[in-house]
This record gives sequence, C-alpha cells and structure tokens, in this order.
Amino acid sequence: MSTASSLTMRQAALRIVRTLREAGYTALFAGGCVRDMLMRRRADDFDIATDATPDVLLKLFRRTQKVGVQFGVVIVGVGPHWIEVATFRSDLAYADGRHPSGVQFSTPQEDAARRDFTINGMFYDPIRRRVIDYVGGQRDLKQRVVRAIGEPAERFAEDHLRLLRAIRFAARFGFRIEPRTAEALAGSAAGIRRVSAERVCDELDRILAHPSRAEAWRSLERHGLLPHLWSTADRLVPHVGETVRVLSDLPRRISFALGLAAVLLPMGAADVGASCAALRTSNEIRKAVMWFCSSLPQVLDPRALTLADLKLLMARGSMDDLLALAGAVHRARRQSLEAHRRLMRRVASILPNRVAPPPLVTGTDLSDWNIPAGPIYRTVLERVYYAQLNGDVCDRAAALGMARRLLGLDARSLR
Repeated sequence: MSTASSLTMRQAALRIVRTLREAGYTALFAGGCVRDMLMRRRADDFDIATDATPDVLLKLFRRTQKVGVQFGVVIVGVGPHWIEVATFRSDLAYADGRHPSGVQFSTPQEDAARRDFTINGMFYDPIRRRVIDYVGGQRDLKQRVVRAIGEPAERFAEDHLRLLRAIRFAARFGFRIEPRTAEALAGSAAGIRRVSAERVCDELDRILAHPSRAEAWRSLERHGLLPHLWSTADRLVPHVGETVRVLSDLPRRISFALGLAAVLLPMGAADVGASCAALRTSNEIRKAVMWFCSSLPQVLDPRALTLADLKLLMARGSMDDLLALAGAVHRARRQSLEAHRRLMRRVASILPNRVAPPPLVTGTDLSDWNIPAGPIYRTVLERVYYAQLNGDVCDRAAALGMARRLLGLDARSLR
C-alpha cells in the first residue's frame, strides 16, 4: 500500500473520487487529464468535477484551499499533491473577456458545454473506467482536430486566452485547427490584447519551451495573433520565416529565456528589454534574455573575441545555450559554420578551473594601500582581472604591479 508521501498525483486524485463517491456524490476526472490519458500521454495535472458543492468539499476534506471558491473550485490536498476539485457548473456572462461574472451549479452536460475545446471537454469515471463524452472529444482526438465547443466566436469572446491555447494545443499535438474554429480565431485575434500580460507570458512560456515552438510561432503569425501579443510585437512579423528556422534548430528542450531571446533577436537591445517589461517577465528571465541577445553578436562573429571575453561569457553558466542559439542563427541565415566550429573548439579547450579563477588582486589589497573606497575599486579590479583571464598577468606579483600602475602608486610608497 502506498504511503501518503509516495502517492502519485493520479492515486491522490483517485482517493478524492472514492471519498466523494462513498459520501454519495458523483465525481469524475475532467479536462486535460482525460485527453492525455486517451492519447497515452503522461498527465501533468488531474482535475476533478463533482456535484458536491464547495461547502460540502470544505467539510469533507481536512486539507483544503479556498482559491476560486466563488467559482465553485476548492483545492484539496492529498499527500504531497494539491488537486483542483470543481462543482459542475455553467458560467454566467463574461464581462472582461477572461472571467465569468458568476457561476451556477449545474449538470455534467452543462459543465462540458462551457469548456473551451472538445478534446478538453471529456470526463472519465476512474471507478468504472469509462469515458463520458458529451461534446465529441473522442472523435476529434481520432481526427487530430482542435475544435471549439459550441459556437467558436462565443468561446473566444468569453475568454480571450483561449486564442493562445488553441495555437498551443494544435502545435503541441500536431493537430489541425478545425476551419470554423480557425476562422473565429483569426477574427478574434485582437482580443488577446485584453488578457493580462502575466497570462500571455505564461502561455508563451509553455509554447517556447516546448519542442513544438517553431510550428506554434508560425501559427501565431498565420492566424493573426502575433502582432497583438504586446505593444511592439508587430515588429516581429516580417522576421517570422527566419525566426521559425532558428526555433526549429534549437535543442528539443530549452528554457523559456532562450526561446524568448530567439524570437526577440530582430529587435534592438532597448526593445528587447521593453518587450520583457511589457510581458511582465520575472527579473531573472529578463536578465537572461537580455544577456543572450547582447552576447550573441560576439559569438556570431568571434574574430575580436579575446580569451578573457570568452571566459567571461563562459562564466555566465549559459554558454551552451548561447552557442546553440548562435549555431541556429548561422544555419537559419545559411551562413558558413567554420568560424562557429572554431569557437566551439576554443571553448572546449579551456579547462573548467581556468574559466573563473579566484582574482589575484582583491579590494582588500586596495584597502591595505589606503585607497579610499569608490568607483576606482571596480575599475582597477575589473581591469586587473581581465588581464588575468587573458593571460597577460600570470601571478600575484604581476597583478599587484598592474594595480599599482593603474592607481599611479609608487611601489616604494607602499613599503
């Protein structure tokens, strides 16, 4: 028997279903986890739909979170997992293109009808092991189709984030978007501007970090969404062909920062930072993206790249990703790879302990010379360390001598 700490998410979800069934309620797996099971893919999340109302759920389960309770959603904790349990519901009018103004509890059929796409609108009874499909999701899975439930334009008007989700699902699964859904998608494209930057960024993370990123980026442009993702995204449209080739050439699994850098390359440095700000990326992501974009020219044309420059790039810890991006850009532009191969050999020849060795001169040395604290410290220490990395000073005596010269100090005055 599994201990609480070793439970898989599916086992935890099954425990919740059993508890609800034993209490006399209907409980079913719902949404994406059903789709993934039918596609024989590993489900990342398990959601449960039930006729038990939130007040019942809060009484029935010991560990709960009330996030979304106003929409009939309670988060239930079982072992190490937190699982969303939602009461069957139909949504009232959407006023902001993202959230319903309210919900009313309903039947499984009505609950399925409010969902986004048929492939996400199915239920599964894990006790009887049967699929419950009111919307034709199984048919569309077999036909490899992304189809909106009901009237496509209405589904997109209710929640504009569904525009990006349609693109992501189609690209990720290699499906086509059903014609009426595609037509409504293109006609509603500008609606993505009403979605919060954080939610758009989250979807772009899922798109660009996934191996299907190139097809998704092409589809964003084809269906007219790309110019509306943020205020200056329209500048990327003329470069889609090259960007798709770059994205196709990158390793299968990459970070969101690398993927975002790849699509922002056509922009100048200032616009890269502004785009990250518009998308409300984290500071960590913004700094990584800007580093990729600002460092790329050095590795695309490494003729002026000194040994110290190369070591400073390698010390950043993302050199493999930067080189992968450079190789992808070279191939996308159909350029010779000879300089790139030479650079790869240079990188491989530098031993790990030589990349970022301890500095031969530190601030303590300058302080011992009674140098007043100030910007001069950084200037001198950076120049001496650069010389050290470049092999121009090879021992502490030479490094101290260089520091003294930069400070204009007479060695005799320091005795």
